Amino acid sequence: MTDPVSYSLSDGVATVVLNNGKVNALSHEVFEQLHKALDQAEQDKAVVILTGQPGIFSGGYDLKEMQKGMKEAAALVTVGSKFTRRLSAFPFPVIGACSGHALAKAAFILLSVDYRVGIEGSFKLGLNEVAIGMTMHHAGIEIARHRLAPAHFYRSVINAEIYSPEGAVDAGYLDEVVAPEQLMNRANEVAQGFRKLNMRAHAQTKVKTKAGYLELLDQSIEKDAQNLGLNG
Repeated sequence: MTDPVSYSLSDGVATVVLNNGKVNALSHEVFEQLHKALDQAEQDKAVVILTGQPGIFSGGYDLKEMQKGMKEAAALVTVGSKFTRRLSAFPFPVIGACSGHALAKAAFILLSVDYRVGIEGSFKLGLNEVAIGMTMHHAGIEIARHRLAPAHFYRSVINAEIYSPEGAVDAGYLDEVVAPEQLMNRANEVAQGFRKLNMRAHAQTKVKTKAGYLELLDQSIEKDAQNLGLNG
């Protein structure tokens, strides 16, 4: 079996690839490996490209784990929220190279990185929680509010509207869309542009700019854990 997350470093850019089954499900193991990849990128002082398999960035949380019970589902959501919180404050630039569909937690990951490149095609991106019977958690609401265009926040969070790649640019999930065969070339172009930044200034400005949001996100993660019975 291959690892669900792979890491490679080239010319100051760390490419992290999700490869966990046909929908790139996000499980405890996947988040653990994603954290290890980010640890390595910090050590390597690398700009990060996070991508998936052709046609699928990720379909969101691993349903096998989510369906074990409320406590298990809540635990996975908490782990996922803490991962997106780390992405939001990561000291080096992170690029999402969205290789296809990006739903639920995958869309939250796109909302938490510094720049997002998607691909043309009949792909679906968005937050489908309400459509599948899940009440949106506090952290998810704040992640969406922080990055989505105001006109699309209500449509995405409350109405569970799903977007095409082009619509996802207008909504705020993506920054640009390219042909599928151009995805990684374009992501690497963006990464090399980011490498010209002063990384100390980038990290400090990111955290300063997001200080209020990160504090709110921490409070929301704690509130979600309390509401779902993880704190006793």
